[in-house]
Formats: sequence, structure tokens, C-alpha cells
Amino acid sequence: MMLRSILAACAVLATFASGALAEDKFPSRPITIIVPFAAGGPSDAMARILAERMKVTLGQPLLVENVTGAGGSIGVGRAAHSPPDGYTISFGHLGTHVCNGAIYKLDYDLVADLQPVALLPSNPMVIVSKNAVPAKTLPELLGWLRSQPQPAAAGTAGAGSGSHIAGLAFENATGIKLQYVPYRGTGPALNDLVAGQIDIIVDQTSNSINQIRAGTIRGYAVTDSKRVEQAADIPTVDEAGLPKFHMTLWSGLWAPKGTPKEIIAKVNAAALDAMKDPQTRKNLENLGLQMPPADKLTPEALGEWQKAEIAKWWPIIKAAHVAVD
Repeated sequence: MMLRSILAACAVLATFASGALAEDKFPSRPITIIVPFAAGGPSDAMARILAERMKVTLGQPLLVENVTGAGGSIGVGRAAHSPPDGYTISFGHLGTHVCNGAIYKLDYDLVADLQPVALLPSNPMVIVSKNAVPAKTLPELLGWLRSQPQPAAAGTAGAGSGSHIAGLAFENATGIKLQYVPYRGTGPALNDLVAGQIDIIVDQTSNSINQIRAGTIRGYAVTDSKRVEQAADIPTVDEAGLPKFHMTLWSGLWAPKGTPKEIIAKVNAAALDAMKDPQTRKNLENLGLQMPPADKLTPEALGEWQKAEIAKWWPIIKAAHVAVD
């Protein structure tokens, strides 16, 4: 009987030792970052810039996998249901990890089934239109939108995406109704805006900034109290005549529930190293992205911020009756 007890105890100790050894060796193979939007969009661009530098700290490649659909909820679900071993990381933002919970019937819980890893750079939105729109200023754009016999076609990355939530906020601020056209990401939506297939997007600055610079679309205002340094000629909404229409789309990394804290800490450290790296930081800032505050970089801080944003946005979304069955 005593021998059996000793053997059982040894088995338990061996299991713990094996788990600890696996965590010590993490990562021993490539890590997948699931981006829930199409390649070429703002989320994809940020993830790839960060992944390129994070591999230096972690010593393994970080592979970006684009899993699109349902406003990003399919990709987040893929990550939430993955093994909690640190080899699958969920990239997302305000839309995917906050707003989708009020819009879709998810088979996972955004808080209970995902562990926060790190808050990432954010960017204000920018109101942009196709060049065929005759308006040159934001007041002129609002006048043009109000004069149309049918609501203007506004591109989004699907219900619950940042562009959709920003569109709802725009409607609320202006009283102007929009006709939403969903895409698998704002990258494809932007392509159609350039081609003149849709009228406007309330888009992430990082997604539209290069097309604004190239003159292929028109930018009217950024949704912040200060101008974006990389697009300093675009006024703020306060300057342009739509005061206090402020919205910043923040992003983050999450891991499946049950991922060991030691692994969470290693991925968090790699993300922080990437954001501190001068070249990586420059690449991100060139897209109009803003670095997160120094006191918000822990997993715990991201978790508290996510819960606060759920408390803020869910009532607004539910009042808009945009839930998807």
C-alpha cells in the first residue's frame, strides 16, 4: 500500500516537473497569431510588424494566420478553442474582444475563455470618402450625406467590427443614417472605396493613411482631440465641426483560458520589447498608431480595460438593435 502511494506521488511530481520543463522551454516551435480579419488590413499590418520583432525575443517565428468572418468572431473563436499551451495567440481589438459579445451569439465567453496578454498600439478613426464625393470639408460631407435620396454606402469589416461601431457612433453624433456594406476586413473595403464602389468608411487611420497620402481617397477628420502626426494636414473632428466625436480603436493579444502564467509573461515581455524597439516603433507610428500608456502594459491592466469597455459599449450596441441571430 505504501509502495503504491509512493509511486502515485512520484507520478504527480513527474507530471508537474514535465509541465514546468515545457514552460521553461517555451517556445520550442513557431507560434501562431490568429488575426480575425483579411490580409492587408490594419490588424494584419500591425500583427505582422509586431511578430517580426517578437521573434527576436522569443527565439521562434510568429506566424500570422488570417481567419475571417462574422466581424472577427470566427477567428477569435478559433483561438479561444485552441490548446492553452501558448502556441496560439489571439490578436484583436475593441470590436472583436468587446463589441462582438453584444452582437453575436458566441460559443465562447470573451472574458472567461480568454486570458489577456498585452495591450497593443491604438489609433483614432478617420472619416474618409471616395474621391467622387464632391465635399471637400467635413461640414460639406455631412451636407452631402443628408442630401442623398438613399443612405450612403459605408464599408465595414462586418457587424461588430471597429469600422461598424465607429459608423454607429457617427450616426449617433450626426443623425445621419448609413447603409452598411460588410467585408471580410477593412482592407477589402478600402479597395472598394478607392474603386468608387462604396461612398465612405469611418476607418482606422492606419488603414487609410497611405491612400489619403496618395490622393486616391479623401480624408475629412480624425476622431481624436489632437491631430495624427503622420497626417498632420487632416483636422480633428473638433476642428472640423463635429466636436467630441472621439473614438480610438485599441488592440491587444489574448491566449486561451488555462495558458500558464509563465507563458503569458513571456509573450507579454516579447510584445513590450517589440513596442520599445526603435525601428518597430517607427514602423507602427508611421501608420498613425499610438503606443499604449506605460501603466497599461500588464496582462491584468488589459483585463480590467476590456471589462470597462464592455460595460461602456454593450448598452450602446444593444440600444442600436444590431444583434446578429
